[in-house]
Amino acid sequence: MAYLSSIPINPLRRGGQRLLSNRQRMHAALLGGMAVQPVKEKILWRLEAAEHSSRVLVLTASRPNWDHIVEQAGWPGADGSDPKMADYSPLLAMVVRGRRFTFRTTLNTVSSSHNPESATATQKKHLTAPSRRAVHLGERSAPNQLLWFLKRAADEHDQWGFTVGRSESPTVRIIERSHERFTRRRGEPPVSLNLATFEGELQVTDPELMTRSLLEGIGKAKAYGCGLITLAATGGSDVVVG
Repeated sequence: MAYLSSIPINPLRRGGQRLLSNRQRMHAALLGGMAVQPVKEKILWRLEAAEHSSRVLVLTASRPNWDHIVEQAGWPGADGSDPKMADYSPLLAMVVRGRRFTFRTTLNTVSSSHNPESATATQKKHLTAPSRRAVHLGERSAPNQLLWFLKRAADEHDQWGFTVGRSESPTVRIIERSHERFTRRRGEPPVSLNLATFEGELQVTDPELMTRSLLEGIGKAKAYGCGLITLAATGGSDVVVG
C-alpha cells in the first residue's frame, strides 16, 4: 500500500524557514515521519512554496506520522493545519491505457553522457578515469528544459509510460524554474540542481510503466524533492489529496 500526504508548512516560523530553505533538511524531516528506522523505503516528495502558506506533498509506501513537522514548522492546533493523507490505491486503479490526466511534476533536468560536446576540466577528469563514469549535463534554459522533457514523453518517446502529445504541439508547459546549489557535507562536492516544474495533460500509454513511474518517481535527485508525479482528473482537482 502507498500513501499520499499533503503537509502544510508555515513559512513565517523559523522551523518552516529551515525546511523550506534546505532540501536535505526537508528530506531528513520527512524520513523522521516513518516509524521503522533506519528507513529502508524510498520516499518521493515535492515542495510547493508560496509567500504565506506552503506545503510539501509526500508519497510513502508505509503509513507515516507528520506530527513532528506540524509542531516544528506548521500551525499546531489551528484550523487547516492537519496534514491530509490518503490511500493511493484508488488512483493507481485509474491508470489504464488511453486515460488522460492533468499532471504536475518537478524534475532535475539533467542527462548523462560519455561524450559531451564541450566538457569542463572536471568532466574530462571523470571521463578519462579508469571507471569511465558518465558525466551529468544540466539543462538550464527554459527551451532546453522543455525539449529535455519532450524527448522522454512526446511522440513515441513514452519513457515513463505516458505521452504529452506531439513535439510540435505538446500538452505541457513549464510553470516554474530555479537553479540550486548546496553542499551536503563538508569536504564533499556541491549538489547542483536545475529544477523545472512541468504541468499539462498526459495520456497513459503503458499502465504498468506508468504505475512504476508514479510509485518510484522519474528522473534524478529524488531525495531532493524531484520526480513525484501528481495527477488530477482532466479539468478537476488533485486525485486523492487536494
